[in-house]
This record gives sequence, C-alpha cells and structure tokens, in this order.
Amino acid sequence: MKFFQHPVWAMAFRPLYSLTAVYGALSVLLWSFGYQGTPQLPGFLWHAHEMIWGYAGGVVVAFLLTAVATWTGKPPVSGQRLALLVGLWLLARLFAFIPNAALLSGVAGTAFYWLAAFYMGQSVFAAESKRNYIAVYALILMGITLAVFHTRLSVGNTASLQDNLFAGLVMVAGFIGLIGSRIIGFFTSRRLGTPQPASPQWALMAPLVLPMLMAALMTLRLALPLAALCGIACGLLGLVQTVRWWTKGTAKEPLLWTLHIGYAATAMGLIIMGFGQWIPKLMSPGVHFIAVGGIGLLTVSMMTRTALGHTGRQLYPAPKLMPTAFCLMVGALFFRTLAAVMLTVHPTAYLHSLRCSGVLFAASLLLYAWRYIPWLTRPRLDGKPG
Repeated sequence: MKFFQHPVWAMAFRPLYSLTAVYGALSVLLWSFGYQGTPQLPGFLWHAHEMIWGYAGGVVVAFLLTAVATWTGKPPVSGQRLALLVGLWLLARLFAFIPNAALLSGVAGTAFYWLAAFYMGQSVFAAESKRNYIAVYALILMGITLAVFHTRLSVGNTASLQDNLFAGLVMVAGFIGLIGSRIIGFFTSRRLGTPQPASPQWALMAPLVLPMLMAALMTLRLALPLAALCGIACGLLGLVQTVRWWTKGTAKEPLLWTLHIGYAATAMGLIIMGFGQWIPKLMSPGVHFIAVGGIGLLTVSMMTRTALGHTGRQLYPAPKLMPTAFCLMVGALFFRTLAAVMLTVHPTAYLHSLRCSGVLFAASLLLYAWRYIPWLTRPRLDGKPG
C-alpha cells in the first residue's frame, strides 16, 4: 500500500521519536498541573506508568529497532510491520486515559514490547549477533514488568505496585546502561580525536545485566536487599565509566556532555535508589535522577543525534535550539530534585518546583518536536533508504 511507503514508515525512529516527544511533553504537563488519571490508574500511578512504559519505553524501542539494522546488517523494521508496532503503542496510551480500560492499556503495552522483542530477535538471531541477544531478552522482561503491574492492578493488589513501577524504571536504566556503554566512549573519541578507553566485556554487560536482575527481584518482591546492592554496584560502575570516558573538550560539545551527564545521573539514581531500600526518603530523589536526569537528558540527546545521521544530515554541531533544549532538561532535573526534597518540608515550594520542572521538561521535548518532526516525516537528504 502506498500509505506504508511514506518516509515516516521507513525506520522505527521516525514515527516513535515524533510521537514520544509530543506525548512526553503533554503527559508531563498534565501531571504537573493536576491531572489525576482514571479511577483504575489514578494520580501517581498514571504518571509513572506513562513516563516509564509510554515515553521512555517508546524511545528505547525506537532506538533499538533503528540500531539493530546497523548492528546486524539486516533490513530495518518498516512499513506495515512498523505501523502495527506503533499502533500498539498508541492504543496503550489511549486506553490509559479511558476509565475501566487500564487492563487494555496493559495488554496493548505488553504486546508492544514483546512484538519489538520479536522483531529485534528476528534480526539478531538470523545474524547470530550474540552480543545483542541480551537486548531481546531485556525487551521481553520490560513487557513482563508491565504485565505483572497490570495483573496486580486488576486484582487490587496495590501494595506491590510501587515495586513494579520501580522495576520498570530500573529496566529503562538498564537500557541506558547498555546503549551508553557502547556509544559514549566511542562517540567522544571519534568527535574529539582521542583514544577510546578499552573496557572488559563484563563492564559492557553489567550495566544491563545488573538492572535486569534488580528489576526481576523487584517484580517478584524477592531479596530486595540484593536488588538494592545490584543497583548500587551498577551505579558505581557507571560513575567510574563516566570518568574514564570524559576527556578534554567534552564540555564544549552539547551532543557529548549531555550523554556523559545523563549517564552519570542514571548511575547516581541507581545508587540512591539502592540506599533507598534502607532509607525510604531517598527513593524519590533516586527515581527522579533516573527519570529526569537520565531518561530526560539522554533521550533528547540521543533522539537529536541518531535522527541527524539517519536523515542524512551532518552530526555536528547540534542543530539550532537543541543546546537550549538540553539546558532546559538540566533545569528540569534541578527543580525536580528540589521538589523531592521539599515534599515533606514545604508543600508550597514542592508544588512550584514540580511545575517548574514539568514546564522545562515539556519545553525541551517540544523544541525537539518543532525542529525534528519536519525532518522525520521527509525522505533522507542523501536519497538513501531509511
């Protein structure tokens, strides 16, 4: 069909980067200014559900299904197959707004992750790309965390829902670890012409393996102290790697420092969440270090860079307004961390900080959407497929 030959269906990043940027901005603004979800998915549950399995998960799938074509040399997911995947993501978002439809959101969302795992698996197993097998298993686990959340939600088992949300967030942190450990040192050395620090294989696998174990334990509500130690260990490794990758000149290149700061924020978030197992008041700052500093900053940075290369544009410097978008996301992290501190100390300051963070987060994504959606919906400049 001619419809599926449109450039938007050429690769996964095109529709999913466009949709997640707009939806991420919308959902954060709704939450920041008082939207309370549905009776089945109220308030905080709706907000966390949509940011973890909606926004962040959508960006992760877009990146992986785009990158896997390069990693394996196999054709990208495109056309009707891609439209089916995007349709599941959209249905999951729609049902999250409809009363009595939370379970349908869970079904569509779980199917989204498992179909993405199937598509990615087709490429990596056919190419025998063994180092990428784990990413397929991680997508399956991401779907399991969502399915368990909705199963418990549907039977009224609310006591364990927070652990399920944490598990989903930790899985996103794991994907950040996997992707970051592969690209940050490489991108930095190529841009600045410096040697890339070598890392042993275990140091490249641990940033995903440890969060997968942590998420599985949280989902099952087993050995939570062990889960906490996995997070602390992963976070410490992430900070060490960030220091190793940083080199002179990094701070002058927005498409580099955003990756380093976002990766470090994710690592700090895992450490703080780990200690939050014993000091519960630390859990909220840890969560938002990952959610805003890690997910927010890294997604807008990676969406900026990968979309440049895959639309046939030069990678550097960052397009006009995108450095501003990056700084807005850093501001969002500052105010969201402040809000977490003020929650029990000064409720009015908490509300103002929360809203400032939400506005800055949304503004960052909307700048991306305004600049990039016209590029994402047109053919590559160089005439190549993709």
